[in-house]
Amino acid sequence: RSSAASDGYKRQDPWIVPNDQRQQRATGNALNIALSLLEATSHSGSRLFLFVHGPCTIGQGIVVGLKLEETIRSYLDLQKENDNCKYSKSAKTYYSSLAQRAIKAQVIIDIFGFTVDQFGLLEMKSINEQTGGYALLQESFSSPMFKESFKKLFERDDNGDLRMGFAAKLQLHFSKELHIHGAIGLCNSLKTTGPQVSEHVIGEGMTTSWYLGGLDKCSTLAFYFDINNPPNQNIPNNKGAYIQFKTTYKHASGKTRLRVTTVVKKFSNPDNIYSLIPGFDQEAACILMARLAIFKAKKEESLDVIKWLDRSLIRIVAKFADYQKDDPNSFRLTKEFNLYPQFMYHLRRGNFVNTFGVSPDESAYFRGTLCRENATNSLVMIQPALLQYKLEDPTPSPVHLDIDSLQNNVVLLLDTYFNVIIWHGNHIWQWKEQGYHELPEYENLKTLLDQPQEDAKLIMEDRFPVPRLVITWPGHGLERFLKSRVNPSKTDANNTTVQSGNYITDDASLKLFMDHLVKLAVQSVN
Repeated sequence: RSSAASDGYKRQDPWIVPNDQRQQRATGNALNIALSLLEATSHSGSRLFLFVHGPCTIGQGIVVGLKLEETIRSYLDLQKENDNCKYSKSAKTYYSSLAQRAIKAQVIIDIFGFTVDQFGLLEMKSINEQTGGYALLQESFSSPMFKESFKKLFERDDNGDLRMGFAAKLQLHFSKELHIHGAIGLCNSLKTTGPQVSEHVIGEGMTTSWYLGGLDKCSTLAFYFDINNPPNQNIPNNKGAYIQFKTTYKHASGKTRLRVTTVVKKFSNPDNIYSLIPGFDQEAACILMARLAIFKAKKEESLDVIKWLDRSLIRIVAKFADYQKDDPNSFRLTKEFNLYPQFMYHLRRGNFVNTFGVSPDESAYFRGTLCRENATNSLVMIQPALLQYKLEDPTPSPVHLDIDSLQNNVVLLLDTYFNVIIWHGNHIWQWKEQGYHELPEYENLKTLLDQPQEDAKLIMEDRFPVPRLVITWPGHGLERFLKSRVNPSKTDANNTTVQSGNYITDDASLKLFMDHLVKLAVQSVN
């Protein structure tokens, strides 16, 4: 009887997916309906969450067809403009139109994409980048990354208000000697033209004001200026120039706030370029170049962008380094420039410019995150921080981001911003597998294993989105997260290293990179 009763509740699944098809997802239409509901209200400063578990396959904004025989576009498809990317252009146009509607209604759109395959972030990224929203990319909604990140989004300050701003706008005022090319970051041009707006557009240009939408404590924009002085007329030495940023936004409490920041700098003597050296910020310069490279990568091949980065590095090093012509041994860089070349080395190897081994959706996610985060977080993405823990002293100590740091008797903690990797040396991992850390006489081993976990927890607690925690050891599959970021300094004829196992790579080492850079910088004809 109970069996018969339970059979009565059985229903045929009305959305059966054929074996040769994808699920029917009308993501574009759903987003249109949700946005229309918010447009119909009188309130401003709304937030719309888009949860995506696969690509849009029907309706507006489609990125791939229903048939599994159709493959979602890759970088090779986009380069060749073949049939696999036939939906891409129209989808970008559609989602850009939704972004403009969201801007007008002052709606922030966040994208939570958790799927093992691409879902179309490349096409729909404008809806979060132009409204100031977040984009999160991972494999599963059941992952700790999603759960913890979503909770963090609703954290409140001491007054009980959400830690976010809404409907933000930024306006620039600056000296007549300057021209503005544009801004790169999560913003949209408001087309406020004027005589000081350059026709050479970088990022969101042709304006002196931008719509930012959502703001948080890490929101950052990069502005690109040029000096606007008549030909053959130098600006007087020590003349001051000012740049004023006026930012207005709606606080979570409902109040509108205005923040004004004014910066004053003096023009340097054009006949003495060395006067620029004390004011050079190599960390900021690296991030500005990274964002500019990302902007160029939208229209140019990644290999061409890498070549452009190399040429730019050679020019700046040749101009500001101290050396004798055609003598590489005489080459010296001042402390203001000595880290800049290695920043560029790691930038050109990373996934922000180089598209090898990553999908278009992954590139869109990495690039969009770099363009919204502050200087500290951006530098961690470009050149991750590597910490070492030893049995003799479990206190973390920074070490070189180098394959030589992967030793048998240490534990390493690598923070790449997107992932936090804990790597156990071969000896440490074997001792852990044999349970030595559980014995009272090996308490120092337990301390060594616990300390990186505690430090990783502190990193993850202070970051949004919450990074993925990876525990790995020599020969483990996830070890690639670490080995792909270290400098391949020590490889023998068989392309193996001494302590960290096989390490196969085609990348040049930092030393080889620097040797070629110095050789090109000091040669008589640059």
